[in-house]
Amino acid sequence: MRKEPLLLLILIALILAPSVQGAKKVVYVAKVEGTITEYTADQFQRYIDIAERNNAEALIIELNTPGGLGDAMMRIVSEIQNSSVPVIIYVYPRGAIAASAGTYIAMGSHLIAMAPATSIGACEPILGYSQNGSIVRAPEKIRNFYTAYMRSLAEESGRNTTAAVKFVTEDLSLTPEEALKAHVIEVVADDVPDLLRKANGMRTKLPVKGKGYVVLDFTDVQVRHIGNSISDVLISYLSNPAIAYILLNVGILGLIFGFLTPGWHVPETVGAILLVLGVVGLGYFGYNTAGVILIILAMIFFIAEALTPTFGLFTVAGVASFIMGSLLLFGKGGGSIYLINRETFSMLRIAIIVLAVLLGLFFLFGMTAVVRARRRKPETGKEEMIGAVGKVVEDLDPEGVVKVRGELWKAVSKTGEIIRVGETVKVTGMRGLTLIVEKAEGDAEWQE
Repeated sequence: MRKEPLLLLILIALILAPSVQGAKKVVYVAKVEGTITEYTADQFQRYIDIAERNNAEALIIELNTPGGLGDAMMRIVSEIQNSSVPVIIYVYPRGAIAASAGTYIAMGSHLIAMAPATSIGACEPILGYSQNGSIVRAPEKIRNFYTAYMRSLAEESGRNTTAAVKFVTEDLSLTPEEALKAHVIEVVADDVPDLLRKANGMRTKLPVKGKGYVVLDFTDVQVRHIGNSISDVLISYLSNPAIAYILLNVGILGLIFGFLTPGWHVPETVGAILLVLGVVGLGYFGYNTAGVILIILAMIFFIAEALTPTFGLFTVAGVASFIMGSLLLFGKGGGSIYLINRETFSMLRIAIIVLAVLLGLFFLFGMTAVVRARRRKPETGKEEMIGAVGKVVEDLDPEGVVKVRGELWKAVSKTGEIIRVGETVKVTGMRGLTLIVEKAEGDAEWQE
């Protein structure tokens, strides 16, 4: 009888063991790299949702970005500050940066950590880049707005307001040691385990939604990494300006080939898919609508050249529209200011020139081929066979077989006379697939 209570306790312990293990504290780690776009904001939202659903102790974002879109940045800051889980921005790995929009995101987080040999800052707002690659600064009104926004983030988190403002007004950048000394960040850590060890027991710089200020407890926590989804990998490629640009143009060309060669359906199907992917990619970092219109106009010129040859007039117009549209695509203000940096635009210019030359050559030679094809007489049919000369290979009595232009034809003698093998005949007409022939004159040339 005494064994029954003991067995019952063991049974209860076994039942509760999984739930006890499941209640272990968890810290999620996710990675964000590259330009800040609207999709980056979607990534942050997804990572925060995962951490909240699993009641995580904290969410660590390993950040490495040169900056990006202001609207996306402010959306990310809002998502962080409305998170019910502490969000720690960790500038990682070594050599990583949190520049421009990345600095705002860090300043809006509950805790900031940096790995050695990283940097933070350089937040001066810009409109884009000029044709020679120099930065086009934003007007005073915009600069004042972002200065006030950075100041408010610093004041709310109790971080160094003076240094934060200099990030914007003087393009200040700081190393991890400088940022820690200036009270801009809270931790310098070599890796995630080192970060958890050093941040353990720290109080968040901002209140966590529904919990207020939280003292971080990273004692005996389980670290779970959030991997990239298929859409993350796909968008990382699509949001590359060069890739998005090429997809856009190849997609349009696919549609053109499909329309000019009806019945196959493959070019227009593939073209439509690539066109949509290109537009999606362009949408993540912004583009000039005028550029898209000019590129579409160029394709219309190319189609017109293929359908109604103008000896190069539409081809020249198409190439000119294509180049201007491509240059305007990533710019604003009439194309004097560009939305992407000089390195990226230099790469794009090469792609633009190569595509323009290939398109010009293709439609130029394609147009010539079309003109020749339209001028050439048909090589088959009744009209072409009339007057052709051949030889008899089977006596015409009055029907037989003749060889004309290397092909054997059933033939009948026009006059009814017998025409022997080897004699030369001339086609005078056709009745269905039967040639009507007569003996050729002596000087008629037989066509082998």
